[in-house]
Amino acid sequence: MPTIERIDSFADELTAIRRDLHAHPEIGFEEVRTSGIVADKLTSWGIEVHRGLGGTGVVGVLKGKGNGTKKIGLRADMDALPMEENTNLKWRSTIPGRFHGCGHDGHTTMLLGSARYLAETRNFDGTVHFIFQPAEEGLGGARAMIKDGLFKQFPCDEVYGLHNAPDLNHGEIAILPGPAMAAADFFDIRIQGYGAHGAMPERSKDAVVIAMTLGQALQSIVSRNVDPLQAAVLSITQIHSGSAYNVIPGEAWMCGTVRCFSDEIRELIRKRMREISAGFAAAYGAEISVEIRDGFSVLVNQEEQSRVVEEVARTVVDPAKVITRSTPKMGSEDFADMMQAIPGAYFWVGHDGSVPVHNPGYVLDDKILPIGASMFARIIEKRMPAGAHA
Repeated sequence: MPTIERIDSFADELTAIRRDLHAHPEIGFEEVRTSGIVADKLTSWGIEVHRGLGGTGVVGVLKGKGNGTKKIGLRADMDALPMEENTNLKWRSTIPGRFHGCGHDGHTTMLLGSARYLAETRNFDGTVHFIFQPAEEGLGGARAMIKDGLFKQFPCDEVYGLHNAPDLNHGEIAILPGPAMAAADFFDIRIQGYGAHGAMPERSKDAVVIAMTLGQALQSIVSRNVDPLQAAVLSITQIHSGSAYNVIPGEAWMCGTVRCFSDEIRELIRKRMREISAGFAAAYGAEISVEIRDGFSVLVNQEEQSRVVEEVARTVVDPAKVITRSTPKMGSEDFADMMQAIPGAYFWVGHDGSVPVHNPGYVLDDKILPIGASMFARIIEKRMPAGAHA
């Protein structure tokens, strides 16, 4: 049983929506135009619309046939990345420094496609909450919506989300029960030494030397403190210091992320980062401050909802292309916070193209829009079948 025929019939309209969103990307908590389009589309299809949760978030509410009381949330993220696009697409970004380099424009469009279909057919018994979330890319959009009362105003028995996957083949759908995506901390380390002339290093407390050696020492945490059978990665992604060739800088700072699948390992790494930094401060006579922020929780797919995704996927794509033994991903996803509150599942939809997400040359394949929309719609029809409470 392939993608839903009705959704296929308006696939060109979904592509047009997606490409319009792509050409006008908005980063986290700035999705004013995007959320406006979402709200207008939902309203035009007769779906009850609520705006403002988590700032620019949108929730659509749709009741099906019958008197069923079950409620299911379907979630898509809306934000772009603060980066340049390097493609020659006719619909490439028109806003400098903004790019849908992770395909959230596609996720938003898929959820709109399922909303249109479900509003037209209402072949289910219960209530669907279409959750359009802002600021997934490290800014805490899911937590912002939850803080604003998402699940109090729109209670859900279960929630589902998806992501495009250029590392899978077109038509493949992957679901992994259990821990599927890593938790992530963001860190900032500031080093306050003492500056001097480049010809007089003995008069300095060289912040650059401290930063270089501290950075190497921090890499030993994963290799020498974390159990080798536990996955973890510490990445220093920024180092800033200095302003001239002949000045030894007195200040430096480093930024990066820590990722793992265990709260215990997470706390161990935080502790060791602070201990090592304190040791370096004492050794070099400098001041070193360490700020570590909880960015993402571990994303855990529940067994029951994972089976639902697997079963539905076998009706949407070739059953041989449904992957249930996929490898956990070290990337992070803030849908994890919604799934800590409500049981659910998060899955991946493969598509043509080999350029990874977050790369300036990344291109989403529009052929997967009906696949994602059909997945969302069939999950609703399977979990809340019409006539079940007649």
